Amino acid sequence: MTDGRDHGVKARSGGEAAAEGSFASASLARHLVRGAAGFGALIGSVALIPVLGLVSLVLAPLGLLVLRGCPMCWMIGLARTVSMGRLRRQCVDGRCELIRAPDSP
Repeated sequence: MTDGRDHGVKARSGGEAAAEGSFASASLARHLVRGAAGFGALIGSVALIPVLGLVSLVLAPLGLLVLRGCPMCWMIGLARTVSMGRLRRQCVDGRCELIRAPDSP
């Protein structure tokens, strides 16, 4: 019979791995294009109210969709995209830390 705490650790570590992949983009250029489109739609939805009326607020959900949920999620993804390949997580004896990845030749 296993201890319940072991299952909790496994569930959390699997969730963290899934969360890491959902924020970062494949390339920095793609992430920046997503940011420009998302923030542009959010700003446009408010800025165009005098011109288009409340219809312009339709752009807000579109901007959030492009940003994958929220502006802070995009910022986290930007940090992860920039650091992708440069930092590695190393866990020893249940203690994890970030280390620099070895330079490729």
